[in-house]
Amino acid sequence: MTFVAPPPASAHDRTPDGQSLHDQTLSHDEVLRIRNDFPVLHQLVNGHPLAYLDSGATSQNPISVMEAEQEYYEQRNAAVHRGAHTLAFAATEVFEAARATVAAFVGASENEIVWTSNATEGVNLVSYSFSNASLGLGGPAAARFALGAGDEIVVTEMEHHSNLIPWQQLALRTGATLRFIPVLPDGTLDLAAAAEILNSRSRLLAVTHASNVVGTINPIDDLVAMAHAVDALVFLDACQSAPHLALDLAALDVDFAVFSGHKMLGPTGIGVLYGKAELLAAMPPFLTGGSMITTVDMGTAEFLAPPQRFEAGTQRISQAIALAAAVDYLSHTGMGRIRTREAELGRRLVEGVTAIPGVRLLGPGRGAERIGLVAVDVAGVHAHDVGQFLDETGIAVRVGHHCAQPLHKKLGVTASTRASTYLYTTDDEVDRFLVVLAEVGPFFGVSR
Repeated sequence: MTFVAPPPASAHDRTPDGQSLHDQTLSHDEVLRIRNDFPVLHQLVNGHPLAYLDSGATSQNPISVMEAEQEYYEQRNAAVHRGAHTLAFAATEVFEAARATVAAFVGASENEIVWTSNATEGVNLVSYSFSNASLGLGGPAAARFALGAGDEIVVTEMEHHSNLIPWQQLALRTGATLRFIPVLPDGTLDLAAAAEILNSRSRLLAVTHASNVVGTINPIDDLVAMAHAVDALVFLDACQSAPHLALDLAALDVDFAVFSGHKMLGPTGIGVLYGKAELLAAMPPFLTGGSMITTVDMGTAEFLAPPQRFEAGTQRISQAIALAAAVDYLSHTGMGRIRTREAELGRRLVEGVTAIPGVRLLGPGRGAERIGLVAVDVAGVHAHDVGQFLDETGIAVRVGHHCAQPLHKKLGVTASTRASTYLYTTDDEVDRFLVVLAEVGPFFGVSR
């Protein structure tokens, strides 16, 4: 088996003949053709065609992704980086080829990609590595990650709990102070406040690239510049950007980033932690055990270089391979085209929602750049009732606080109803959602 190097990171924004895809979109016929690759979409729910508008939580899988995982189990199932037999070599080769594919997709080097079970694990990996450094583990090289009283960790009010709670816990373990950048009423970050909050005591800025609630795409270039100007590291939550935007982590100059496979056509059980090579090399490990060591005696151990240093135990082999197949699917479609198409769907959603009496759009309004989702509050009707009403007509949406309680509190609601699109979403599905959403208030007898 010979591994063929993946295309450069910019390849997912080009057609096969090299034409730019940034200003193109997916046509109606192309979307219908794409839908044929997703068997789950072709079913009835409560007697109605399924309109799956919950890709922000979990996307669906194309046939090629399912086949990639099945092919691994049928032809190459073995332990990676361990066996000395042919099957183990074949498994290791395709496993590392998957790492190379994902690295190229996000503009990283292979040794900067660490496999995790999900993005949440990636955040916790870095958090606990910093804790270990704060205890003196990792030696002089890791001292830059040590935190204590007087140090500050900066987050934002729009973070998913997974990019908030691990930093809360790190502050509690080390005595550092947790500070946050406020969210403005329009669902954007207060950059003036950010410039004041980030200071010489700041050690880390943790920020989402795109909000999973209000769809805001944050100005990461500006935030990175602010943080690096005071020598703070930047940790990027890319869970809502990696599936939808052309992502170049090296160009963004973030120090760490995480994203999850199940939000970008891949399987559950696989996530990615990106870290600049020099930072990963200096970090002490979090999980320890087999497959991440060089030498061991009864009192001490020495660890492998990254990324294996952070990949203890049996790995997520089939899931990584399936994620690479998902990346190939996205690259072939063109991330620029996906972004343009979802921007169209986002505008359609915003325009439709804002025209419905009694329905409040959370976050940026018309004309603002966003990923293809909306979260709404229907006056007088709980989000769970809204979601159930939609589900009765076959429309699947997300309801609740979407693992972002602080943001909902800031916006003055306890829960919301979120509709999120992807490359397989049709205009008709968006219109069905808007029509049924307009019926919610009258059905529940809410006066307008």
